[in-house]
Amino acid sequence: MNVKTVGIASDHAGFPLKKYVIQYLEEHGYKYKDYGTYSDMSCDYPDFAHQLADGIESGDVYPGIGICGSGEGMAMTLNKHQGVRAGLAWSAEIGGLIRQHNDANVIVLPGRFIDNKTAEKILDVFFSTDFEGGRHQRRVEKIPVK
Repeated sequence: MNVKTVGIASDHAGFPLKKYVIQYLEEHGYKYKDYGTYSDMSCDYPDFAHQLADGIESGDVYPGIGICGSGEGMAMTLNKHQGVRAGLAWSAEIGGLIRQHNDANVIVLPGRFIDNKTAEKILDVFFSTDFEGGRHQRRVEKIPVK
C-alpha cells in the first residue's frame, strides 16, 4: 500500500485505542490527520466518521483508520460514502484480506474487543498488503451505487 497521510477518527469508546494507534503511527513514521474525537467524553461516531470519509474522498488522506466500540457503527457510517471501502477487522488475517480482495481504503477496529497488540498486528498487515486486482477488481467496481 502506498500510504500518504493516514486519516484517523474515533468515538469515545474507541478513544483509548486511538491514542495507542497514534503512538503506533508516530513510531512507524506515518504522517496522520486526526479527525477526532479528542477525549473519552460521550459523543456520536457519525460526526467523526463523516469527516474521515470526506478526507478519503477528497484525497487529503489515504488510507484511513476508524475506531469505535464494536467497529460496526463507524464502518456503517463510513460505507455510506461512495468513495470509501471500509472493512472491519478483528484479526490480522482479516486486515490483510480486506486490502487484498476488497481494496479497502479504511480499516475499522473494534476498540472494546481487541487489545493494543492485536491492533498493531492488524495495522502491520493492512499497511503491508497490496490489492490483488484481477477478479477482485471486477467485484470492487460493482460496489458503488450508481
